[in-house]
Amino acid sequence: MSATTNYVAFDLGADSGRAVVGRLDGGKLVLKELHRFPNGPVRVLGALGRDHLHWDILRLFAEMKAALARYVGEYGPQLTGMGVDTWGVDFGLLDAQGALLGYPYHYRDQRTEGMFEQAFRRVPREEVFERTGIQFMEINTLYQLLSMTLSKSPALDLADRLLMIPDLLNYWLTGRKVCEFTDATTTQFYDPRKKGWSAELLHKLGIPTHFLGEIVEPGTVLGPLHPAVREETGLGEVRVIAPACHDTGSAVAAVPARGKNYAYISSGTWSLVGAEVAEPIITAESLTYNFTNEGGVCGTFRFLKNIMGLWLVQECRRAWAREGRQFTYDELDDLAAKSAPFVALIEPNDGAFLRPGDMPARIQEYCQRTGQPVPQGEGPIIRCVMESLAFKYRWAVESLEKATGRRVESINIVGGGARDKLLSQFTADATGRPVTAGPFEATAIGNILMQALACGDIATLEEGREVVRRSFDVTTYEPQHPERWEGPYARYSSLTTSE
Repeated sequence: MSATTNYVAFDLGADSGRAVVGRLDGGKLVLKELHRFPNGPVRVLGALGRDHLHWDILRLFAEMKAALARYVGEYGPQLTGMGVDTWGVDFGLLDAQGALLGYPYHYRDQRTEGMFEQAFRRVPREEVFERTGIQFMEINTLYQLLSMTLSKSPALDLADRLLMIPDLLNYWLTGRKVCEFTDATTTQFYDPRKKGWSAELLHKLGIPTHFLGEIVEPGTVLGPLHPAVREETGLGEVRVIAPACHDTGSAVAAVPARGKNYAYISSGTWSLVGAEVAEPIITAESLTYNFTNEGGVCGTFRFLKNIMGLWLVQECRRAWAREGRQFTYDELDDLAAKSAPFVALIEPNDGAFLRPGDMPARIQEYCQRTGQPVPQGEGPIIRCVMESLAFKYRWAVESLEKATGRRVESINIVGGGARDKLLSQFTADATGRPVTAGPFEATAIGNILMQALACGDIATLEEGREVVRRSFDVTTYEPQHPERWEGPYARYSSLTTSE
């Protein structure tokens, strides 16, 4: 390992983006946030006279370049590498000259409503899963493209290349048009057995394939930073590296657990509950549980379940802010902790909670519809969310054990949600397992680890995880009176679905 080496990780989430400097120094990794900027959907009038949600991708790229210029101002022009990770499923289309064909859609846009029914008329659900091993969510790229196909979008005819969001940003950084493996698997048209795009599935659905390109592994050096970006930012020669470009892939790379008998929860806007496996698990059981097999780093797969996550809290907080009631996340946790337990529960993955809107009202409507007491006020609503998330995590862990045949002895929560002490304790209580929370910056850490691996500053993923263990503190939560959660879990189980 080099004595001192600097990397920049761009970590773009659905709520915000940031640039983080990672400094490998004497066997430890030190992080410094260089630049943070907001992110979120932009609603505009679009196709067929309907309003649609898009990403402001040009502003995000401008923020990235601003971060690089700031790096030069603080550290000088020398940088060993940079890497980009973002959310999955969304994409941009380029024409034959490399120009972007419109702003990328946001995965919560309404255009995918009803696409399950349209898809399964053409290809049975079981066949889609058998070919891809990916869970069924209307937001997946497959259903976004099917929507465009059915609406006869002219962009499909004009498109020369489909690039997922991190691949689009990498193209603008380097001029190279490739798709990185971990993000490509989120499309639900990557075949993990054939190790390539499932053109046959797309043909059956009537979706074009001419715009699909090369797939590269995480840890691939994409090339030097484009001269135009170097000139604008003042950087010198820099390698642009594809880490795990899907943010969950990067987060899981940084999980500091040892052995195999653990589950991870990558906690943020979404909660991803799963295990690292050597081969995809594509079985009738994993289809029943609607688990997914997303690409991982160093030849692994992430066998996991997507759960709505802290999106529910974020949307509640936004709704109350619109009414003039501003709360920090800590304040909401404090109100929840003081509220009565197990008054009402929700199924976090219910479709009513997917789109932006008045989340407190939707939670109340769900409780009324399911014959439960309706929570009133901020504390009871957030308590309902937190307890329900903890129960959903338990369901996912127990389903994971059945599908893998492997006992889960402990749970590692990583990502921003690991800061939530109340949810971490509830998770330990609901599952009856010790929970280790941290590192909080797992996504940026995993991004940097894969860059360091590509550059030879670490030799193996396990060596990188040992660096994480030396560098970052974690907190352990032991179960407290888990027996009190048994009766309420039985109530929750009557609500839960595989979705």
